[in-house]
Amino acid sequence: MKKITNMRNTILVALLVLGAASCRSKKEEKPVDAPKGEVKVEVLCSGPKYFTDKDFFRANSVGESPDQANSKRMALSNARLELAGQIEVTLKAVIDNYFNDVNSGGKQEFIAKYEGLSREVINQSISGTKTICEELTKTAAGKYKTYIAIELNNAALLNTLNNRISADDRLKVDYNYEKFKETFYKEMEEMGNK
Repeated sequence: MKKITNMRNTILVALLVLGAASCRSKKEEKPVDAPKGEVKVEVLCSGPKYFTDKDFFRANSVGESPDQANSKRMALSNARLELAGQIEVTLKAVIDNYFNDVNSGGKQEFIAKYEGLSREVINQSISGTKTICEELTKTAAGKYKTYIAIELNNAALLNTLNNRISADDRLKVDYNYEKFKETFYKEMEEMGNK
């Protein structure tokens, strides 16, 4: 009986110690300080949640002008240019990888046509971007600064591209949508992991 009581007490003490240890507050990570002589700058509408990932192409930019509306126009225009550049580079990689996986006669001709179509789709799709962050500040000099982040849904872009390729009699002969889609999402996954 004494053994059972000792064992029970030992278990009770062990549980109390474990319980007390788990109740301690967790250490919060301190933000990293800037090196000596430098000041850390926080940029609005920027950071990891505004990076391109497997579901969305994203870009951000800043526009500065004495005119508030013009600062927004500049920021949006710059962000759209950046987004278009990202999409163009990604689609070029997708097209190259797709044609490396698929054997097709006249490969270079098809690549050129796909790239031409992709540029048209990019130009068409850029107008469908969604603003996900917009902040306005006024500088000490009295100028307006607009910080903006935009995104474009990858599925919508892929769908538009698929419709354009499928509508071209010559391109659709060797076109395998499922393979193209797989190549596209593989490339997006790699972008999201960078």
